[in-house]
Amino acid sequence: MPGLVHGAVLVGVDAVVVSVEVDLLRRLPAVAIIGLPSASVREAAERVRSAILCSGLEFPRFRIVVSLAPSDLRKEGTGFDLPMAVAILAASGQVPAERASEWLFAGELSLSGELRPVRGALSIACAAAAGGFAGVVVPRGCAREAALVAGVDVRAARTLREVVEFLRGEGALPGAPPAEGVEAGAGLDLRDVRGQPEARFALEVAAAGGHNLLFEGPPGCGKTMLAARLPGILPPLTPEEAVESTRVHSAAGLRADRGSVVSVRPFRAPHHSVSSAAMVGSADLRPGEASLAHNGVLFLDEFPEFRRDVREALRAPLEDRVIVLARASGRVVFPADFALIAAANPCPCGYWGHPSRACVCSPSQRQRYRAHLSGPIVDRIDMRLELRPVDPARLFDAGGGEASAAVRERVQRCRDVQAARNGPGRTNASIAGDELLAVTEPVEAALRALVEHVEQHGTSARTARRLLRVSRTIADLDGARRVEVPHVRSAMALRLDSDEEAAP
Repeated sequence: MPGLVHGAVLVGVDAVVVSVEVDLLRRLPAVAIIGLPSASVREAAERVRSAILCSGLEFPRFRIVVSLAPSDLRKEGTGFDLPMAVAILAASGQVPAERASEWLFAGELSLSGELRPVRGALSIACAAAAGGFAGVVVPRGCAREAALVAGVDVRAARTLREVVEFLRGEGALPGAPPAEGVEAGAGLDLRDVRGQPEARFALEVAAAGGHNLLFEGPPGCGKTMLAARLPGILPPLTPEEAVESTRVHSAAGLRADRGSVVSVRPFRAPHHSVSSAAMVGSADLRPGEASLAHNGVLFLDEFPEFRRDVREALRAPLEDRVIVLARASGRVVFPADFALIAAANPCPCGYWGHPSRACVCSPSQRQRYRAHLSGPIVDRIDMRLELRPVDPARLFDAGGGEASAAVRERVQRCRDVQAARNGPGRTNASIAGDELLAVTEPVEAALRALVEHVEQHGTSARTARRLLRVSRTIADLDGARRVEVPHVRSAMALRLDSDEEAAP
């Protein structure tokens, strides 16, 4: 009688339940795996054979046919090792088939029968909950992650032998181990930044409202230093956001060897040589850097140096806060609700507009360099600020600036105001266009000032809406119920128009 158990395959960040059915045929001994398996799944046959024998069990001397259904869904990864092994043992009568069919299994097997962690344990546990299974059996290394899903019985196993004894009723599998301590956050403090009061304020506004920010200025003026200290002023993740971020990181295979969940807001800073697939998602439908920054920050240093296709691939996520990835292997939607912090030099040599160093670039070189930032990308950036070099007399001030802890308290209060007004988890940057006026509540004079700015500078409608969202955040930091004229003026001051160029 065929043995039937269940596993799961990741499709993006979601897991789809897969039926693993095994039949034993009286033919020459061999293992055939059908149902659109990848190379890693086909290779599981030898791992499963060795693991079963090393666990003191019998490997059937039949032709073993393993069917993975649905057959039109490609099966990727090593997580099918454990369900295939259990299905073979159920088909040969070595474990109770009925009890094995009640659980969802996931895990990679070593040749000695030990279980290794797999990616996507959190999503697999979600699939077990939605499928009505008795629970999920996973390797001990990823059990803590799976246990984040409420209402799912998670059993942690070290070896295949432990799983067999559990199914036979000869032993018990423990639940998920206790959670480990919270991951340490970034230790960089805003107190280290000398000068740049406007840039510090822009960073606080970006943290409070989840806004996108572009710093422009010559080398050494503090662009990277400021961006690196943004994690220190961000509020902690809510439990719901922690689960969302952990799910994305687990699907990318970044949590399989860790014993904790994502507990601090992600801060991703890929090098400018990153590919488009690495930024928005690869051909095998794994999340890219933009999705790994979900609920956190994506920092792109030397922004004009990124490849054009990489920069332009960020258009959709900056507007819609999701990435729709369509490949020959399928179509998935990745979450990508992040704040973009970018840094750029004013020209190829970096010194156009520097008060004491001469620029060696020609006007055409500067024009080509600035053209790297296309209009559609600049339109999607809420604040664009020009930084000047810090006065040398202030470089070694003993006092320093305001500490990150004090700024973080203001940011947290502002986020609390937004959550009460906009809804849980919704920042001002994510306010939809059809509800913008109702949420921002600008006074008539403030709205008139914004309209005049749009007429004078030829600002696009998208940029005008983003200016109003920034004004709402500034008003929240100011404790104002409605957006006033000074709030709109401050938002305008934090945005260098795309056609403006720093003066030498």
